[in-house]
Amino acid sequence: MAFGSVATQLGDMAVAVTEEGVASVGWGDPVAFRARALERLRLDEVDDPGRTAGVVAELGDYYAGRLKVFGVPVDWRLTSPVQRRVLGTLYETVPYGKAVTYGELAARSGTGVPARAIGSIMGANPIPVIVPCHRVVAGNGLGGFSGGEGVESKRWLLTLEGYLQPTLDWD
Repeated sequence: MAFGSVATQLGDMAVAVTEEGVASVGWGDPVAFRARALERLRLDEVDDPGRTAGVVAELGDYYAGRLKVFGVPVDWRLTSPVQRRVLGTLYETVPYGKAVTYGELAARSGTGVPARAIGSIMGANPIPVIVPCHRVVAGNGLGGFSGGEGVESKRWLLTLEGYLQPTLDWD
């Protein structure tokens, strides 16, 4: 597994890429991210910047507003079959600039997972932004978000994508 990182407006994002594709993305301490990924995937670490170059470039383009559809392969091995089905439904059916409610995603996935449990699956998403859990909102507002700075990061991502209108900053 190879590791890389990209500087974003929400902080540095670390990426873990296997021979199959991107398996994990996260904000925060890169040393802790690396340790967690190695422990969970039980793979050897390799120094292979070429393996991470595609995802790093695509994330950079996404944050710069130049990329709307990720093309890098995804390695789903950190998800259970039910998580994979829910997250896969999200990944395949909710495009850039759109959002879906927890209940709508529950119904679309066909898993029988209740809407209130969809939030837990979103919170456990190992590949945020690329698998766009920020595009899942509550019926009465944004709902939660466990990445970056929490709901403010979700708000920022949805504003970048044009789903939310920018707010005025009086500073």
